[in-house]
Amino acid sequence: MLAHAIAAASRVVAPEHVHVIIGHEAERVREATRTAGTNFVRQEPQRGTGHALMCAAPSLAAYDHVIVLSGDAPLIKSETISRLLDFHLQKKAAMTILSAKLADPTGYGRVIRKGKTNEVQAVVEEKSCTPAQRKIQEINSGFYAFSVKALFDNIERLTTANPHGEYYLTDMAAVLRKAKQRVAVVQTPNASEILGSNTRAELVDLDRTFRREKIMALMTAGVTVFYPETCVIDADVEVGADTVIEPFVQLLGKTKIGADCRIRSYTVIHDSQIGDGVLIRPGCILDHARVRNSALLGPYSHLRPGSDIGEGAHVGNFVETKKAKLGRGSKANHLTYLGDAEIGAGVNIGAGTITCNYDGLHKHTTVIEDGVFVGSDSTLVAPVKLRRGSYVAAASCITDDVPEDSLAIGRSRQIVKEGWARQKRAGTAAKS
Repeated sequence: MLAHAIAAASRVVAPEHVHVIIGHEAERVREATRTAGTNFVRQEPQRGTGHALMCAAPSLAAYDHVIVLSGDAPLIKSETISRLLDFHLQKKAAMTILSAKLADPTGYGRVIRKGKTNEVQAVVEEKSCTPAQRKIQEINSGFYAFSVKALFDNIERLTTANPHGEYYLTDMAAVLRKAKQRVAVVQTPNASEILGSNTRAELVDLDRTFRREKIMALMTAGVTVFYPETCVIDADVEVGADTVIEPFVQLLGKTKIGADCRIRSYTVIHDSQIGDGVLIRPGCILDHARVRNSALLGPYSHLRPGSDIGEGAHVGNFVETKKAKLGRGSKANHLTYLGDAEIGAGVNIGAGTITCNYDGLHKHTTVIEDGVFVGSDSTLVAPVKLRRGSYVAAASCITDDVPEDSLAIGRSRQIVKEGWARQKRAGTAAKS
């Protein structure tokens, strides 16, 4: 959740101007978001949202204005944050509240406006609302913009006179109003943006809303997603126009998929790069892999980290690759393991072939040059090189390099003993 809030904030200001206030399990939170490039402020002990801003005062002293977001509200959009800031500056307010209108505002503090203006008269918690105030549907989102000077000139006036004994940032509206400072309100048209999560059920609801919005944005951009409620697509995923995503597909992390692809059902792609015109058949798993234009995968291919599948190449059913580069137009169509392999263009890898890349201590590389034909059920014991245009006979165990345009046969000679089976059966019958 926090990562999404940081990402939205970092599209409004540079990450070095984002300050994350951490407290409970602070080091785990810091580690989880360490790549975001933000600053961290330690709140110890945790005595409420107002106290969090008190702890951040030294870090914020150099700024004229500060925007306060909730780390458990991941759906906030950068456009809404910018709108909040622009409105705040336009109104020259000491505090601006981002509000939302909910059909059912139960549980939320109500924003009481001063007449029909954009100025706030009060923010009233539900338990303190009059019957008339309870009917108000405009609620306080917990997102604010402050004049830094007005905030810290008055924040010490917050009290802990509440059941939890905490300093509430919401109370700054009353404090600033009492100090004759302007408190404004601007309403977001999309109430779902401000929703937070206190339970796992609420978290799942937020996740569902977020992913639905992501898929709708992709379809607006020309991507077809069948049965979108069955698909899982992360925030940073990019998909090109005219690509078709079938039901039960997962696109995770920073995956990027080109144009005019088809991703068939039950495929899971994580942090991978897919070119244009790629067909991925059902049940494929890709993790930190690259697939170039017009390649064909699956069904049930497994591309592990470091896999690089060349243009027009084929990786078929029950083929696993790891740190393997498969050249342009090469094929490995059936029941194959290619690990730590450099494979050229126009290579045919027969069914059941494996590169024996691990000797129990170290990994070794198999090199297969352009135009090589590897027969079915071959074992290539690395380190080994198959030179350009060479052939490997089926069922061979290759332990030495194969010269260019040569045939390598590494198997036992077949022996046929005529009548052996008949004699075996006769002997068995006599014993019984």
